[in-house]
Amino acid sequence: MEQSHEIIDTNKEYEELLLKVGTTLEKGRSRVAAAIKTIMVDTYWEIGRDIVEYEQDGHEKAEYGSEVLSRLSQDLTNRYGKGFSRSNVVYMRKLYNVYPNRQTLSDQLSFSHYVELLKIEDPMERSFYEKECASEGWGVRELKRQMKSMLFHRIALSSDKNEVMRLAQEGQIIESAEDIIKEPYVFEFTGLPELPVYKEGDLEDALTNNLSQFFLELGKGFTYVGRQQKMVISGRTYKVDLVFYHRILKCFVLIDLKRGEVQHEDIGQMNFYLNYYKEEMNTDGDSDPIGIVLGAYQDKLVVQYALQGISNQVFVSRYQLYLPEREQLEAEFRRFMEDSESNKE
Repeated sequence: MEQSHEIIDTNKEYEELLLKVGTTLEKGRSRVAAAIKTIMVDTYWEIGRDIVEYEQDGHEKAEYGSEVLSRLSQDLTNRYGKGFSRSNVVYMRKLYNVYPNRQTLSDQLSFSHYVELLKIEDPMERSFYEKECASEGWGVRELKRQMKSMLFHRIALSSDKNEVMRLAQEGQIIESAEDIIKEPYVFEFTGLPELPVYKEGDLEDALTNNLSQFFLELGKGFTYVGRQQKMVISGRTYKVDLVFYHRILKCFVLIDLKRGEVQHEDIGQMNFYLNYYKEEMNTDGDSDPIGIVLGAYQDKLVVQYALQGISNQVFVSRYQLYLPEREQLEAEFRRFMEDSESNKE
């Protein structure tokens, strides 16, 4: 019997050893992968530098430069295998030109990240996505989605010029309720049609069925609490469409979805929900809850009057089921920056 206990104890100790070794191995592999990623970015940056220096040695001619890149791509592929398509060689050259100081490159990003970032011509916009990529651990797929959804412009247009500059230099900093609001929210990942004939519940279903994409759109700090969260008040039951908790702001975030236009009574209803959460759901350490009413469109004057006199943090924003027009948002952003500059004067 004692021998049996020893075998059991030995097996338990062995399982602990196996778990410990496995954890160590996973950590090691992660470090190796990170090191390889950094080494490859370094290597491609140096190749870009070699190409630029070659051009500066008197070999630079527009038509000849194009031939050199094509020839170099072909010869490198023949000699070293895949990874040296002409477009990759072009981006190696561009990597050096845009980041002439190697120390400004992030060790947390891969060359594939930089290929996407180098497609952005505006330095402020590129800097924002680079900072967010590194701090939020976005993969290339997430980066592409955020670039397509014009995240930088949507956040910038709800800020002042000083905040835009900070946004470009530091990424998104969450310090207040205003910092988590976007205009508009983009839900193209739901797959719902642009001109919907669906119930509000269909949008709710689509969002909760795509939580990882929904979190990416909401931004940093959100954790999911649930949908159709019940509140029983004086024997009557009320429901909030979606409830989250924000880890950074330390508060509940309530979201109500409206299929069409946001009405003044929708804002009053959200204020009612926030009062309940403040009194009944908040615990020690929680900040006041935030309410977001999302509609397909809104009358700004109606919203303005409906929000007057409300002490709770209620916000009204739009959502759209398709990616925004880049040209339109860029034009709005340029006007915004020009107006900010003229007002400053």
